[in-house]
Amino acid sequence: MTTQPVRPDPPMNADERTQLTGFLDFLRASVAWKCSGLTDEQARRTHVPSELTTIAGLLSHLTLVEAYWFRVVLDGRPDEWDEALALDRDAEFRVALETPIEQLIAAYEAETARCREVVQAREFTDTVLFKGARPLTVRWVVTHMIEETARHLGHLDLLRELTDGLTGE
Repeated sequence: MTTQPVRPDPPMNADERTQLTGFLDFLRASVAWKCSGLTDEQARRTHVPSELTTIAGLLSHLTLVEAYWFRVVLDGRPDEWDEALALDRDAEFRVALETPIEQLIAAYEAETARCREVVQAREFTDTVLFKGARPLTVRWVVTHMIEETARHLGHLDLLRELTDGLTGE
């Protein structure tokens, strides 16, 4: 069974940027922990009717959404998943069925590090046009990723407990 790692506690008394990025980093570390210590078979095990809702699939999805919101939307980089998702809207979940869990964890951690740099280079009030029309701020993207990561971390909590009994915050 995997032991609970030290995760960065979000500061309780800091400015908005420090608190929000602190919560996102805590959640990111929790995702990596919930996915660690599993065999590839365990990470791909299904416990719900959808064959794609697996620990590996959710981790791959979170890697994709990090890249999309921070590097594509905020940083204006090309969307590396665009073609694959046009052919299969669940492409990232399917790729995870063939990718070793340790490789998925490493990819997630590398992506979150790149995304952290995107946020550090900007002010929270910086605005970009989403899909060329709707303005959104860096603050909105960070807040959205807290919501997205926390929601899927809840799924990971349940799937991990069903897989090997691991529980914990």
